[in-house]
Amino acid sequence: MRTGIATVCLSGTLEEKLRAAAKAGFGGVEIFETDLVTSPLSPEDVRRLADDLGLGLDLYQPFRDFDSVPDELYRANLRRAEAKFKLMGRLGIDTILVCSNVATASIDDDALRSAQLHGLAELAADHGVKVAYEALAWGTYVNDFEHAWRIVDDANHPNLGTCLDTFHILSRGWDTAPIEGIPGEKIFFVQVADAPKLSLDVLSWSRHYRVFPGEGQFDLPKFLGHVARTGYSGPVSLEVFNDTFRQSDVERTAVDAMRSLIWLEERTAQHLAASAAEAAGGAPSPAQLAQASRAYAMPLTTLPQVAPPSGLNFAEIKAADGGAATAELERLLGQLGFEPRGEHRTKPVSLWTLGDARIVLNRQQARGVEPGISALGFDVENSVAAVARAVQLKAVPVARTSQANEEVLQAVQAPDGTEVFLCQDALWVEEFGSVAPGGSPLGGAPESAEVARIDHINLAQPWQHYDEAVLFYSSVLALSPQPSQDVSSPAGLVRSQVMQTEDRSVRLALNLAPWVQADSVRGTVRDTFQEHIAIIVPDLVATAKACRARELPFLAIPENYYEDLDARYGLDPEFLATLRELDLLYDRDADGEFLHFYTATVGSVFFEVVQRIGGYDGFGAPNAPIRHAVQHAHRR
Repeated sequence: MRTGIATVCLSGTLEEKLRAAAKAGFGGVEIFETDLVTSPLSPEDVRRLADDLGLGLDLYQPFRDFDSVPDELYRANLRRAEAKFKLMGRLGIDTILVCSNVATASIDDDALRSAQLHGLAELAADHGVKVAYEALAWGTYVNDFEHAWRIVDDANHPNLGTCLDTFHILSRGWDTAPIEGIPGEKIFFVQVADAPKLSLDVLSWSRHYRVFPGEGQFDLPKFLGHVARTGYSGPVSLEVFNDTFRQSDVERTAVDAMRSLIWLEERTAQHLAASAAEAAGGAPSPAQLAQASRAYAMPLTTLPQVAPPSGLNFAEIKAADGGAATAELERLLGQLGFEPRGEHRTKPVSLWTLGDARIVLNRQQARGVEPGISALGFDVENSVAAVARAVQLKAVPVARTSQANEEVLQAVQAPDGTEVFLCQDALWVEEFGSVAPGGSPLGGAPESAEVARIDHINLAQPWQHYDEAVLFYSSVLALSPQPSQDVSSPAGLVRSQVMQTEDRSVRLALNLAPWVQADSVRGTVRDTFQEHIAIIVPDLVATAKACRARELPFLAIPENYYEDLDARYGLDPEFLATLRELDLLYDRDADGEFLHFYTATVGSVFFEVVQRIGGYDGFGAPNAPIRHAVQHAHRR
């Protein structure tokens, strides 16, 4: 699949945008008119630079407000268009995007529109240019891709075709199946963008909230599957208007954009294979997936196929060697019931375990570092294939030093800097001693230790990399994004996005800190917005009592919470008294109940201990504002 990106997607100058697109691996770019007009580079300079970078210049855009106008304005528009065609000749671009009229349309007449576009195509042909007509979702008279196609079809000119844009089609809820009725050779260009589903006027939605494929809620593989079936073989290009992307590092955004098209290409092949298998009455096979990737004029490359992770292998916390905060963290782990399994045989790293929950305390290269989550391990079937897939998705490999007799752990870096390890087993545990120097668990582990495990992990994300993180975890680890939630905190709303496997064996919660708390430096985000590791146990009350006996510092819950809890649920007085006494929180829904408590924070990390009763599948979201408020007070 030929990939492209509109320069409007990226920050920086036109030269910076072209260099970033080429470095990320794009085949071509769309030149957005404003980027050219504001550039000191001449059209010839732009053409030479693109040639040097190996980039195609695929589209010039936008040409606005052409059709549905009186004759005098139409003639003026033709003069304007001819100037752009001459400019395109200097750039070496052969396709122009013409949008349906918004500002000057005054005549609602399809026959007139077809005639005017035919005249434009005649002029374009004289300059070797093709015209791609696009229905804007907010067009005055033409806002539907089927309507735009009828006009193009009636105009009947070889230099006139249509442009299909996912946002303009899917934001209006149009059925995408009729795309297959358009001949592939008359689709001159395809633009893709994703978006969250918002209750907002479509123009504002388009101009500020588009995201890259895989970061929103549109069904883009289905859309592109219809396009593939038409026989279209041209570029699939990103056109994303997003305030955050245009403030972020240009090279990093370009890589995120390229990852999104790799993801979309594979998902489209999977969609086509699944559709073919369903028609045949079966499930898609690897052979059908391979066939789907080769069956269309638009080739669809697939990646190494790997199963989603089956569990969380470990969580790593980085902290300074010998620091007071590190000692406090070790004391807190012991108070939770974790047992010290000893030091690594060659590195300043220790292992703590509670049942199947493993916490690695890494003191390497951590001088002056306050404790914070630095790495996660995921259980996978084939770590080599999983990392190969991640690298093809533009993830950066992580290299860690290992000796000849040690496990070589495969890892890549997540957008926020967290190292993501893909583990086939836990043989690395054998590299740790049986007893930590000078240590033993404080008071022993609770009876529930053998069935304890990591339930979920909550990571804070910098504001400019939040959408990137959603795509990273969905594409690299096949985690499914759930509907996001906004949770109130004293510093503003916190947006929370849960990513999980279908069987819930892996759950991540990505939190977007309020802008007032966030910063471009990951460490600053963690200093002001904490992260946590949640451990699930079968009997939370018993675990809490054992932790209280070991003097665990619980997060203190205000009395007002328990009065409100009683009003909402009418709990048994004895049970409510137990919750109050142990600083436990409670939630329930139609499927079950949820008990949990939080520890004090050390550095930027704290722990949560949870119990799920029945089919409860949430995270105690109604209690999150309580936690944020208490932690905010402690920070101050």
